[in-house]
Amino acid sequence: MPHEISDPFLQAAIAEAQQGLAEGGIPIGSVLVLHGQIIGRGHNRRVQQGSAILHAEMDAIENAGRLTARDYRQAVLYSTLSPCDMCSGMALLYRIPRIVIGENRTFRGPEDYVRSRGVVLEVVDHPACVHLMDDFIRARPELWNEDIGE
Repeated sequence: MPHEISDPFLQAAIAEAQQGLAEGGIPIGSVLVLHGQIIGRGHNRRVQQGSAILHAEMDAIENAGRLTARDYRQAVLYSTLSPCDMCSGMALLYRIPRIVIGENRTFRGPEDYVRSRGVVLEVVDHPACVHLMDDFIRARPELWNEDIGE
């Protein structure tokens, strides 16, 4: 990786995105962190699973298993890309208080609305995240448009 990643959780989300790309999917990754530990990992698996909803954030939450409301309210969601309406809604439903976003240049979800609901969003704008998406969108625009509902 040409760009250093100092945050181990963002690094884990990027590794998930790279795994998704290696599987023939869309390179978006996510991890759910509770008390400084990754409790759920995921990547966009819509293509691999023939799924309508398995975006990276949904996959990470699913892989974390059932949690208490208190757990969600103390968790941090990391995503390599700005969460879409569906994934933002999931974070709002479970009242996840903080989302760390790898980048929002190639796609920007409803960030203003999510902030208006009290969620702290931290946009890192990491070059590795931008390059993953730029390269993918250029190579597979039809698959990208399908993923975002275009």
